[in-house]
Amino acid sequence: MKLHLSRLDALLVLMTVIWGGNYSVIKAALREIPPIAFNALRLTLASLLFLAAIWGTGAHRAPVPRTGTHRAPVPRTHGDWAGIVLLALVGQFIYQLLFMAALARTSVANSSLILGCTPIFVALMTAALGHERITPLRWAAAALSAFGIYLVVGHGAAVSRASLGGDLMMLAAVLCWSAATVGSRPLLARHSPLVVTGYSMAIGSALYVPFAWVALRDLAWRDVSASAWLSIVFSAVFALCVAYMIWYTAVQRLGNTRTSVYSNMVPLVAMVVAWGWLGEHIGAMKIAGAGAIILGVALTKIQETDAPVAEPA
Repeated sequence: MKLHLSRLDALLVLMTVIWGGNYSVIKAALREIPPIAFNALRLTLASLLFLAAIWGTGAHRAPVPRTGTHRAPVPRTHGDWAGIVLLALVGQFIYQLLFMAALARTSVANSSLILGCTPIFVALMTAALGHERITPLRWAAAALSAFGIYLVVGHGAAVSRASLGGDLMMLAAVLCWSAATVGSRPLLARHSPLVVTGYSMAIGSALYVPFAWVALRDLAWRDVSASAWLSIVFSAVFALCVAYMIWYTAVQRLGNTRTSVYSNMVPLVAMVVAWGWLGEHIGAMKIAGAGAIILGVALTKIQETDAPVAEPA
């Protein structure tokens, strides 16, 4: 066994920094824009950017070798299009509705703890579908990083009648995200992350915007500040376009389980940002939790010669 790090690992760390900082960006924007309207605007902008990138790179029409970045042009079979639509429905539309609704009904601590279960759900689904062989080391990595989340935010988490609805919504959102991550693997075996992510987000946005129509119609557009617009742009360009591309590229190249553990670094980044910008105290428990999260991620980078990753069918 040996520890293996790559440029993609650095990009995954960048992804966690983007998502960790995005919480503060969204929080600032939601002072002026209702959550559902904010989400509709950033999803629409991100979808337009993805479609422009797909057409600009010729990924929508030019066939290229399987070993290249763009594995195939637009989905050609009914099965592929059905997969893209299902990914859009579960991983974009339903996930976004549940995630935003949950944030409004439960605490950040509860949300972080539930989100910390993502690697475990991904591992369970991956093993059930036979996409990868999950070794004891991978299970340990997922469990250790989830325990790290508990140490970082668990002291502030509490289940109550007031938060139960939001907690269940967040759990459903995590299940949707996990299912989308695992379900994208067969598509990524035939198409590039740009094509899979771009088309699924565009379709998901088209489904989402009608639900936000009333909020968009009633929005006081003239009162929206420049900083709020910049928040929308940042969230669309970086949290959706850049981070999603990194995520699905990692799923394609590293597999579901090793990629999903990185998501548990997001609360760690948020903690560091709060310490640096807001002066929040970081105690021994949080430091221990940070160590557990980092160790969990490091365990996923140990190459095991007796546990090859299977290609998706």
